[in-house]
Amino acid sequence: MQLNKAQQEAACHKEGPCMVLAGPGSGKTLTIAARIKYLIEREKVRPEEILVITFTRYAARQMKQRFEGLMGGRGMPVTFGTFHGIYYGILKWAYGLTSANIMAEEEKRELLRQILSLPQMSPDMEIEDEKDYLERLLSEMGKVKNSGIRLSEYESQVSPRHFQDICTLYEKKKKQMKKIDFDDMLLLCWKLFKTRSDILERWQGKFRYILVDEFQDVNRVQYEVLRMLALPENNLFVVGDDDQSIYQFRGARPGIMLGFPKDYPGARQILLDVNYRCTSYILKGAVRVIEHNKKRYPKKLRAVKDKGALVHVQEVKDPTEEAKYIISSIQKRMEEGKDLKDMAVLFRTNLDAGILAGQLMEHRLPFSMREYVRNVFEHFIGRNIRSYMELASGRRDRKYFLDIANCPRRYISRESMEHPAVSFEELRKFYCDKDWMQDRIDQFEWDIKMMENKTPFAALQYIRKRIGYDEYLREWAKTRRVGEEDLFEILEQIQESTKDFQTMEEWFRYTDEYGRNLREQQRRKSDENREGISLMTMHSAKGLEFDTVFILGANEGVTPYKKAKLEEEIEEERRMFYVAMTRAKEKLVITYVKTKNGKDADPSRFVEELLLRGKKKKDA
Repeated sequence: MQLNKAQQEAACHKEGPCMVLAGPGSGKTLTIAARIKYLIEREKVRPEEILVITFTRYAARQMKQRFEGLMGGRGMPVTFGTFHGIYYGILKWAYGLTSANIMAEEEKRELLRQILSLPQMSPDMEIEDEKDYLERLLSEMGKVKNSGIRLSEYESQVSPRHFQDICTLYEKKKKQMKKIDFDDMLLLCWKLFKTRSDILERWQGKFRYILVDEFQDVNRVQYEVLRMLALPENNLFVVGDDDQSIYQFRGARPGIMLGFPKDYPGARQILLDVNYRCTSYILKGAVRVIEHNKKRYPKKLRAVKDKGALVHVQEVKDPTEEAKYIISSIQKRMEEGKDLKDMAVLFRTNLDAGILAGQLMEHRLPFSMREYVRNVFEHFIGRNIRSYMELASGRRDRKYFLDIANCPRRYISRESMEHPAVSFEELRKFYCDKDWMQDRIDQFEWDIKMMENKTPFAALQYIRKRIGYDEYLREWAKTRRVGEEDLFEILEQIQESTKDFQTMEEWFRYTDEYGRNLREQQRRKSDENREGISLMTMHSAKGLEFDTVFILGANEGVTPYKKAKLEEEIEEERRMFYVAMTRAKEKLVITYVKTKNGKDADPSRFVEELLLRGKKKKDA
């Protein structure tokens, strides 16, 4: 076991509070494992008195394996677990809970679907957006609980009118079912310790030494339970990096880590400053970016590796060209002998991956996705565009008419379309006594006819500008009080997908194959059995490393994200970019576009911070 000076100092810490600032790739897992070994062998601490907490079962399993490796394969009764797992164990002991009392994630979603189907809730959502709507709603509900925010004081972005009612009904029905969800585990444990000092004392006596990994990711409730559990000896050993705190949407705040010395005056502070992962150029570039954050612990980090290849920043015309550039760069790395499994493409949001995923499918390059990537062609906008083009291709299925008859509003009723196939003549007959409807139907038919021989791109332009679909979307967003920019981002991605096709039939085949491939990706999704290049968000990439990393969409409005306005939000966006950069071991490529959605696009301020001042070259 070889430890550097800082790692050794941390591993040999015995008692009292200690905060270890662990820069990316600095060997924190080894350091934690080494400290457990030190406590047992040198300080004669009983293994069952040691509690090691991290955030995922995978990380806990990895930590345990690392420790047992240091101990020569010997098993020890040290407790390794996640926050939820440990807190659930305490609740299970106190209340006799079983797995039957735990609400599964899909069960949680189904309960919310039932609540949202109530008449008083429906004006807030459209059925087409249910999956995305539910995910954002769950995220907000978790944020309220994990941050200790009063429900009455929280302003929802997802459901401004009904959020409080939804949460209240959800809690009521959950209680009737005698169920708790994962967020409840944290709150209930906190309440248990606050009200039952005898139970708290029992667990304080059991776990006298507490080690916490990824401390920058703790939320307020988790931290308060930790503080109570660590009393009275305060043998709290926390390891993390405030520069990698990127889970604000879950209630995590770098301020908790920044405030640790105030909560524990005299706490020991150790910096793991040696990076074993990145080349010197990659590490220095990342540090150059993160140093623009004001609320952070200053750190001087150094790389063990040589300078390596320069960080390459590439300007491209648009998202389609960006995807083609990344694919050509991937192929070049393959020619140099690099395996696809050692490469990753990182992006700010799932939506950013759509065009690249399509291009990878076209080039038959295997890839895996760590999380759900939205299929824009299944969104109601995608279905609307497809329906218009299906009608323009000569099909007259009722489902296509139903889908777009009133997008934009034409006042055509469902009753006017009775048969499996619909004709414009049939519509005219139904409205034979209404001249003003005859004009609308004539215009509808004329628009479909005008699209007949157009390319998919030209047809989409006609739908948007001549038929008035853009204006329809603006009205849709306004009446439902949602941001129109999100809708237009989906529309623009659909538009990008049409550029490489000459006929609508070719585009139909592409969208169908795209959907099949995405569904297959979801079925095969597994961290342990990844195939091909990895596609993932910056959030999901945390804790991972790859030989080669591509960061796409390094533009203002993408990263930092357009909704980040406050300084603290911009700082978190910068931390995300820093996390993304430091996933790369040997090669880092960053791309940004000149135009997007038909408008000029600016490179991200993070790119400007990375590039050497006073030089025009695109390598840093």
